[in-house]
Amino acid sequence: MTELPSKLKEMRNQVKQELDYIPRGDLPQNEMRMIYWLMRMNSLGKKAKGNETKEGILKNAIEDVRKTYSDFEPKYDKSFFNV
Repeated sequence: MTELPSKLKEMRNQVKQELDYIPRGDLPQNEMRMIYWLMRMNSLGKKAKGNETKEGILKNAIEDVRKTYSDFEPKYDKSFFNV
């Protein structure tokens, strides 16, 4: 198996650590985690547009999930994410 480039490895580790503050749960909660992962990795990559924060990404992920599950109440560590 090929070794991941160190920048990609750093990005993955950072996002994995951030996901420790967003617990697994039911389908909408897990969907939010997945969306957060994708959006956050994109926000840290070479082609990132803007300077999005983890809080901004979380808000966007919550909004995305609420398009399908309007009464979704996300669970996340409010002291880690200053939302």
